Amino acid sequence: QVQLVESGGGSVQTGGSLRLSCIGSGYSKNMACMGWFRQAPGKEREGVATITSNGSTNYADSVKGRFTISRDNAKNSLYLQMNSLKPEDTAMYYCAATYIGGACWGALKPLWFTYWGQGTQVTVSS
Repeated sequence: QVQLVESGGGSVQTGGSLRLSCIGSGYSKNMACMGWFRQAPGKEREGVATITSNGSTNYADSVKGRFTISRDNAKNSLYLQMNSLKPEDTAMYYCAATYIGGACWGALKPLWFTYWGQGTQVTVSS
């Protein structure tokens, strides 16, 4: 069965950086779309960034220019480099994947993603 395991979360001050990682297992065919989502307490889960199997990316406006998504298909891995972090970036961050390529485009909707990790907490203090 497909499993996604995130790591790399932590606590940083405003302006700091973190790099999240997600390791996938249980599948042999590349996921058409992988992405990062986040959910803050009392808020809905929202898309942060997605990346197709050939490396095309899509970002939420709130993170453009600060976050960079990447993946290594050979290692079934997904990454999120987060720079210039702000308190409003505080949330649980989830790795997600799907064989539906269209999920990578337009609004980043959790509905399109089939597989999810357990999440890693990111806390940014002012």
